[in-house]
Amino acid sequence: MINGKSILITGGTGSLGQGLTKHIFEKYPDVKRLVIFSRDEQKQFQMAQEYPQDQYPQIRFFVGDIRDEARIIRALNGIDYVIHAAAMKHVPIAEYNPMECIKTNVLGAENLINACLATHVERVVALSTDKAAAPINLYGATKLTSDKLFIAANNIRGTNPIKFSVVRYGNVMGSNGSVIPFFLKKRSEGVLPITDPEMTRFNISLQGGVNMVMHALKHAWGGELFVPKIPSYRIMDVAEAIGPNCEKPIIGIRPGEKVHEEMITASDSFNTYDLGKYYVILPQVTRFDLAEFIEHHNAKKVEQGFRYNSGENSEWETVESLRSLIKDHLDPTFEV
Repeated sequence: MINGKSILITGGTGSLGQGLTKHIFEKYPDVKRLVIFSRDEQKQFQMAQEYPQDQYPQIRFFVGDIRDEARIIRALNGIDYVIHAAAMKHVPIAEYNPMECIKTNVLGAENLINACLATHVERVVALSTDKAAAPINLYGATKLTSDKLFIAANNIRGTNPIKFSVVRYGNVMGSNGSVIPFFLKKRSEGVLPITDPEMTRFNISLQGGVNMVMHALKHAWGGELFVPKIPSYRIMDVAEAIGPNCEKPIIGIRPGEKVHEEMITASDSFNTYDLGKYYVILPQVTRFDLAEFIEHHNAKKVEQGFRYNSGENSEWETVESLRSLIKDHLDPTFEV
């Protein structure tokens, strides 16, 4: 499905964008074109060293901001599939600069939707976050708004066959700004600051995130919000796995943080189905035949009131499994 197609990744120089790029070139060597769209020319320059033009003639680096609709339309010329990973995602920075977050995460999403509808894009997959479920911070609120915009875009496409879908997952292990690489850097100082000893988070590997995006790109009918079944970890287990001999002072929760994250709320349960590997939250009114969707996916409706919470998860990482994951995915030289 990917071979012979042209793909654009917004925020393509980020952790997931780079993971997707590696995956696409490994699994789909006959991809027609892969466009990396981002506003950071330095990261584009660095990424271009890994993908030289003579070895990867399909790759293009396109400097642009998701806030600039005209630039997006130019970048989408000849593009079949779009993966939307661009976002302003750091919670404290968003709290301090709210309108900048809104301009990127909400207005940028609307710009991309309009640009895709105005061109010949066939499929769009937008990235969400666990912070978009029952949000208490601005970042989560903007991503919830973005999710709603992409899902609703299926209602305004008219006869355009384009399909919009969303993927929502928890912390990508090792992504920029996440806790595990932060602790790995801090352990040389002998101090790992703990926000709250009860804190939990969902955990997904970079490859798990990539696989989920590719699943949605291939299989979405349009309007789905996919949620993976993934383990949680306790922040104290992460600290113990990385720095068992470090001091662990409690510094308090940062502005806009939760103790536990949620990916599916009890209110979502009315429209949530179990697909096996993933859950999917459907819009209240679907553009497709719901009974046909259920039969095709062997989908099971979840119980009313069901919720998916990192603190109430049935699957957990342990200190030992976290150490193995760090060694396998982040740092082969990692030793305690």
